[in-house]
Amino acid sequence: MKVAIGCDHAGYEYKAYLIKKMKSWGIESVNFGTDTADSVDYPDFAHPVANAVSADNEVGLGILICGSANGVAMTANKHQNIRAAICWKVEIAELARQHNNANIICIPARFVSTRMAGSMVKAFLNTPFEGGRHGRRVGKIACQ
Repeated sequence: MKVAIGCDHAGYEYKAYLIKKMKSWGIESVNFGTDTADSVDYPDFAHPVANAVSADNEVGLGILICGSANGVAMTANKHQNIRAAICWKVEIAELARQHNNANIICIPARFVSTRMAGSMVKAFLNTPFEGGRHGRRVGKIACQ
């Protein structure tokens, strides 16, 4: 599995940490930046991650990181077939996959530790979608 990852200046240290963690788990990542603390605009990094996730076979899932996770989630969710979920603990990450078939996890760097971010990403990547009644509900999310 390949995972797209991107962030703004608030999340670049988290991104570096998560790329290293995923590599240790045998997961390849595609880094869409940013890689410094210099102030940047989060949509410039959220759009490429969302595009990669929504493209057929480019990557399986995505990770976006900013200060609150709100900006990257709002941006990513503008894309067709993207279900970006803001997560702040492992159980939320698991439920986002199980019940909502989320395909991008959005992490609030100013509100969780790097260790928690790693635990959430691991859970997100390893939790399957349950389908069933949840599939029916997910099918109703997109605007026609």
